[in-house]
Amino acid sequence: MLAHRFAVKWAVRRDSCRILGGVMASSFVPRQPEGPPTPPPGAPAALGPRRTPATSEATRLLCAGAYLDDAFRDAVVDELYVHEERFAAPSLGFDASRVLAHALRARRVELGWAAGILALWIIALPLTKGLIGLLIVPFLVLGLGRWIRGRSATAPVYRVVPAFVLRWYGRLMLVQSALLLLLLAFGDLERGGEFLGDGYGGGYGDDLGFGELLGLGVSVAAEEIWGIGRAEVWITLAVPLLVAWAVATQRGQFARALTEELSRDRFPDQHSDPAERAEGVRFRRLRDRIRVEQHARLVMYGADDPFCGAGEPYEPWSLSVELRPRADLGEDGPEPLDNSAVMRHVVPLVEALRVPSPHGSPQLREAVRDRLRELEIDEVVFLPVDGLPARTAAPYSPEGYERHRSGSIEEGGEARRHFLRIRVGGWDEEIVTTVFVRVHTQGGMLMLEVAPHVLRPVKPLYRYADRIAHRYRHNHTFGKAVWALGQTPRSAGQALVTIGRSLGHAWRLLTGGHARALPEGPGLSVRELGSDDEASLFQEMDVSRYLKSVQDRVTNGVTSALREAGYETAEFEQRIVHVAEGGTFIENTRGNVTLGNHNTVTSKTFTQATTGGNRG
Repeated sequence: MLAHRFAVKWAVRRDSCRILGGVMASSFVPRQPEGPPTPPPGAPAALGPRRTPATSEATRLLCAGAYLDDAFRDAVVDELYVHEERFAAPSLGFDASRVLAHALRARRVELGWAAGILALWIIALPLTKGLIGLLIVPFLVLGLGRWIRGRSATAPVYRVVPAFVLRWYGRLMLVQSALLLLLLAFGDLERGGEFLGDGYGGGYGDDLGFGELLGLGVSVAAEEIWGIGRAEVWITLAVPLLVAWAVATQRGQFARALTEELSRDRFPDQHSDPAERAEGVRFRRLRDRIRVEQHARLVMYGADDPFCGAGEPYEPWSLSVELRPRADLGEDGPEPLDNSAVMRHVVPLVEALRVPSPHGSPQLREAVRDRLRELEIDEVVFLPVDGLPARTAAPYSPEGYERHRSGSIEEGGEARRHFLRIRVGGWDEEIVTTVFVRVHTQGGMLMLEVAPHVLRPVKPLYRYADRIAHRYRHNHTFGKAVWALGQTPRSAGQALVTIGRSLGHAWRLLTGGHARALPEGPGLSVRELGSDDEASLFQEMDVSRYLKSVQDRVTNGVTSALREAGYETAEFEQRIVHVAEGGTFIENTRGNVTLGNHNTVTSKTFTQATTGGNRG
């Protein structure tokens, strides 16, 4: 009798722990370490030392993009520095705070040179008594043509034609102005004045105004031009040379940053990074806040884009099956099946992907470099930002996270959601494959949601940053001079744009009230903003392999959980694993997809039998 009572008591305690284990106990998935993952017993050591997100190749290239792409730089500053009320998007495989540090540093350098270049042009106006207008007008025409053409590689015809005409007209004006200045500098000033009045005016006589010739709308008699001395002429000739020197020096400073601070050898030493040592209370405060938010397992999201930071969705899918007890269970019936129990079957199968398959020798096994060996698994809880009084009120403490994790894993809520996050960072974190898995049981049904996302490589311009900087620094002096002179016509306009953008940021900081605004979800992801739209064939093949491997282990884990709890698995296996002769069935939001021959596809509106082909 005593033994029977002890057995009943133990059974009740066992079932209670199984039901509440995922709620009251600690997380069933440990926090992933920063270093290489700990392999299971008997498994070889992981790939060489894994870099932390702050020193990854993706972080380095995005920092380089802050120097090469002014639009990207301004977007980073606006999102992470100006909009202080916005939470930082999850940073998968990189460090957004370090990208912000280099974006602010690049903007300070560019702003300083822009102010100096603009000052040169402004000071030259009184010093040359307006003679600098001979160069300003052609530069304005060239800039107008470039603005009409735009930056697109395939501009429409209605832009290309007028831009072509304006640019060539500006070049002809520039050549004519340069010849005139050389005549005034090395020839007779009186003849140069006559040329301005007669020859340069097309034979209209001395009554034609010098300002009218230049298109400035200012009437200055040709006789007044004779009052210009050689000093004004030489200053006019020296100004574009000084501007070209400033442009070349700024370019050299950026190239030096790319080849030194952002080189592959020095970048891992984060403490010696000059951008990290930047002064400013606001920057240090935001930097520390971003580093807490971007890698936290508590994801504060906005309703418009809850997966911001994970990349593009890659065929998300979901399905639901009826929980039917097996007929061979007898009177005992199936065991209770909750969300935690299903996840406890999924996690070990996914973790086993880190272990290389058996090889002929330990040396061969150690040599396996598959990125699945660095697969990361953790639990994340998505929380909406609505209702928080301030950004600092987010419950990022371990206690706060555990409270939300234990409360969300079984509730199946709409706003607060619990996911298993499985991540593989390939190609030095340039290809990041993330699979979000959510399981929920309700009303005798099991719902499985799988949301794969992919972050593609950074933009080609950023990937070529090392080559661009190396080619510039090792180019000969003549090549650098030609490049700088070619950038001189647009220098004044570019300086105005740079100063205008900086003033706009400063104005929004002063008047926007972002510091005390109600918190918002991430507006954009720095990593997504700097990503390319395409990947190489090798990279796409790796993404496909990662996703197939992870999703297969997830479905096997769910099947194992159903079978062990005493439920039928035939319907689940038919819908997700096997249909007809090797076909794979996925029920997604866009309909049903089958792979294989002689499959039958059933939807709400019709039934179609396929007798051939590989896709139906």
